[in-house]
Amino acid sequence: MLKIKLQRIGAKKQPYYRVVVAEARSAPGSLPVEVLGHYAPLREPEQLELKKERAQHWLAHGAQPTDRALRLLRGLGLEGLQALPPLKAHKGKKKERAASPAPATPAPPSPEKP
Repeated sequence: MLKIKLQRIGAKKQPYYRVVVAEARSAPGSLPVEVLGHYAPLREPEQLELKKERAQHWLAHGAQPTDRALRLLRGLGLEGLQALPPLKAHKGKKKERAASPAPATPAPPSPEKP
Protein backbone atom coordinates (compact mmCIF):
# COMPACT_ATOMS: atom_id res chain seq x y z
CA MET A 1 0.00 0.00 0.00
CA LEU A 2 1.32 3.43 -0.91
CA LYS A 3 1.31 6.36 1.50
CA ILE A 4 1.79 10.07 0.98
CA LYS A 5 3.91 11.09 3.94
CA LEU A 6 6.52 13.51 5.20
CA GLN A 7 10.16 12.45 5.19
CA ARG A 8 12.36 14.53 7.48
CA ILE A 9 15.61 15.74 5.96
CA GLY A 10 16.34 18.76 8.15
CA ALA A 11 19.11 19.25 10.66
CA LYS A 12 18.69 19.06 14.41
CA LYS A 13 16.13 21.65 15.62
CA GLN A 14 15.62 22.80 12.01
CA PRO A 15 12.87 20.59 10.57
CA TYR A 16 12.56 20.40 6.81
CA TYR A 17 10.47 17.74 5.13
CA ARG A 18 10.00 16.13 1.74
CA VAL A 19 6.44 15.23 0.80
CA VAL A 20 6.87 11.77 -0.71
CA VAL A 21 4.95 8.76 -2.00
CA ALA A 22 6.42 5.63 -0.42
CA GLU A 23 5.49 2.10 0.55
CA ALA A 24 3.70 2.06 3.90
CA ARG A 25 6.08 -0.52 5.39
CA SER A 26 9.28 1.04 4.11
CA ALA A 27 11.97 2.26 6.48
CA PRO A 28 11.92 6.00 7.32
CA GLY A 29 15.12 6.75 5.41
CA SER A 30 14.49 4.52 2.39
CA LEU A 31 14.08 5.76 -1.15
CA PRO A 32 10.56 6.98 -1.97
CA VAL A 33 8.59 6.09 -5.07
CA GLU A 34 8.29 9.80 -5.94
CA VAL A 35 9.08 13.13 -4.31
CA LEU A 36 6.03 15.41 -4.53
CA GLY A 37 7.47 18.51 -2.91
CA HIS A 38 8.99 20.15 0.15
CA TYR A 39 7.64 21.58 3.42
CA ALA A 40 9.49 24.02 5.69
CA PRO A 41 7.40 24.64 8.84
CA LEU A 42 9.79 27.13 10.52
CA ARG A 43 10.01 29.61 7.66
CA GLU A 44 7.91 32.76 7.91
CA PRO A 45 5.38 32.13 6.45
CA GLU A 46 5.40 28.32 6.28
CA GLN A 47 6.72 27.21 2.92
CA LEU A 48 5.03 24.38 1.05
CA GLU A 49 5.97 23.49 -2.52
CA LEU A 50 3.95 20.63 -3.98
CA LYS A 51 3.31 19.14 -7.41
CA LYS A 52 -0.49 19.25 -7.22
CA GLU A 53 -1.05 17.26 -10.42
CA ARG A 54 1.13 14.40 -9.19
CA ALA A 55 -0.53 14.44 -5.75
CA GLN A 56 -3.94 14.18 -7.47
CA HIS A 57 -2.59 11.31 -9.58
CA TRP A 58 -1.41 9.31 -6.55
CA LEU A 59 -4.61 9.99 -4.60
CA ALA A 60 -6.63 8.74 -7.59
CA HIS A 61 -4.49 5.58 -7.67
CA GLY A 62 -5.15 4.75 -4.03
CA ALA A 63 -2.29 6.34 -2.08
CA GLN A 64 -3.39 7.12 1.48
CA PRO A 65 -2.02 10.31 3.07
CA THR A 66 -0.85 10.27 6.68
CA ASP A 67 -2.56 12.64 9.14
CA ARG A 68 0.00 15.43 8.73
CA ALA A 69 0.14 15.05 4.95
CA LEU A 70 -3.67 15.13 4.82
CA ARG A 71 -3.71 18.42 6.74
CA LEU A 72 -1.25 19.93 4.28
CA LEU A 73 -3.16 18.65 1.24
CA ARG A 74 -6.47 19.95 2.60
CA GLY A 75 -4.83 23.32 3.19
CA LEU A 76 -4.03 23.47 -0.53
CA GLY A 77 -7.62 22.64 -1.45
CA LEU A 78 -6.93 19.52 -3.52
CA GLU A 79 -9.94 17.71 -4.93
CA GLY A 80 -10.76 14.15 -3.96
CA LEU A 81 -9.97 14.55 -0.27
CA GLN A 82 -13.63 14.56 0.77
CA ALA A 83 -13.84 10.77 0.39
CA LEU A 84 -11.01 10.29 2.89
CA PRO A 85 -11.83 9.67 6.56
CA PRO A 86 -11.73 12.66 8.93
CA LEU A 87 -8.56 13.46 10.82
CA LYS A 88 -7.95 11.68 14.09
CA ALA A 89 -8.16 13.72 17.26
CA HIS A 90 -4.89 13.52 19.13
CA LYS A 91 -5.25 13.26 22.87
CA GLY A 92 -2.35 14.45 24.93
CA LYS A 93 -1.73 13.27 28.46
CA LYS A 94 -2.05 16.79 29.84
CA LYS A 95 -5.41 17.31 28.18
CA GLU A 96 -6.71 14.00 29.52
CA ARG A 97 -5.70 14.93 33.06
CA ALA A 98 -7.18 18.42 32.80
CA ALA A 99 -10.41 17.23 31.18
CA SER A 100 -11.19 14.46 33.67
CA PRO A 101 -11.45 15.56 37.28
CA ALA A 102 -9.55 13.59 39.84
CA PRO A 103 -11.68 10.88 41.45
CA ALA A 104 -12.98 11.99 44.81
CA THR A 105 -11.72 9.56 47.41
CA PRO A 106 -12.94 9.97 50.92
CA ALA A 107 -10.31 10.54 53.56
CA PRO A 108 -9.60 7.48 55.68
CA PRO A 109 -11.39 7.63 59.01
CA SER A 110 -9.22 8.84 61.82
CA PRO A 111 -8.85 6.37 64.65
CA GLU A 112 -10.45 7.52 67.88
CA LYS A 113 -8.33 7.34 71.01
CA PRO A 114 -10.06 6.58 74.35
